[in-house]
Amino acid sequence: MPEPSTDQLFYLPGLQERKAERTRRIAELLGSSLGGHGPTGAAVAHAVAHHLLEGAEQAAANRNGDLLSWYRRTELRDLAYLASTDSAGSAHLLLNPEDGHLLQSPLSETAYYLVAPETSVAPAALHELLATALDSARKHGFGGLVDQYAPIVCLLERRELRDTLFSWSITRLPGTVFTDYTSAPEVLARDLVHEAGHHWFNEALATASVSLPEDVTFHSPWRETERPAFGFLHACWAFSLTVIYSAAVLDSAPPPVQAFLRDYLAGQGRLLRAAVPNFGEAASLITSEQLRERVSGAVDAALRCAQELPEPSEEVSSC
Repeated sequence: MPEPSTDQLFYLPGLQERKAERTRRIAELLGSSLGGHGPTGAAVAHAVAHHLLEGAEQAAANRNGDLLSWYRRTELRDLAYLASTDSAGSAHLLLNPEDGHLLQSPLSETAYYLVAPETSVAPAALHELLATALDSARKHGFGGLVDQYAPIVCLLERRELRDTLFSWSITRLPGTVFTDYTSAPEVLARDLVHEAGHHWFNEALATASVSLPEDVTFHSPWRETERPAFGFLHACWAFSLTVIYSAAVLDSAPPPVQAFLRDYLAGQGRLLRAAVPNFGEAASLITSEQLRERVSGAVDAALRCAQELPEPSEEVSSC
């Protein structure tokens, strides 16, 4: 199956400038330089800045002076020991917190993790898994997306392909991906593409000054419920990206992974087709023509990728 070109899909004027300004403002608030030109680059600096900001706010609220001081004085170079560098030389921070170390707070409906003084280095095998997954994403046209919008990867539970895999991202920690993982780098790459896609869409909406109405809803076939335009469009966009990636990697994946991805593609094709009747109206709410064309183009490409595949042998997980 031919690989769709994604070279220009993730470029929008002003995206990087907005992220750089946000990083600068957080560093100024913390009284730190963050070392944005350090070994891991501006993308990681942006993601780390939000970890440090959230950590500092929580430490201040809990009156923990020592921890507050750590979050305020930490520079990007101080976290270089967590870096996981792939064959292209692009560094990401890899987190692998122990059971029970995830946090619950009003910050997010889902659990999350913040870098902290006790954050330790992930096992070498996970660094290798991540590097291979990033190489796969890059080979199939998604390197820029995962480098810029998933620079911090938090690997959670190790699971088998037959298990339900959970991944998520939260808006207060842009650039951080939380995900379960298997031994298959192609599957990890798929989930990195998905969550990085969510982060990209959030940044793109903000950069283009697009405000989606909260009182307009659409039926989401992924959740079998009505969702606001924001959530519905997020699902259409992010799942389309995973379909495009999965179709591109399908033929080169080992047989068990190939079977898994074939079922995934068939299931996502069915769900995307079910979303099509509402997609046009939802997309019309994106007031930026350039962004609207990007999202519509991704959905169209995903439908083409999935159109000739069989129905799945089991249900696919939802966003």
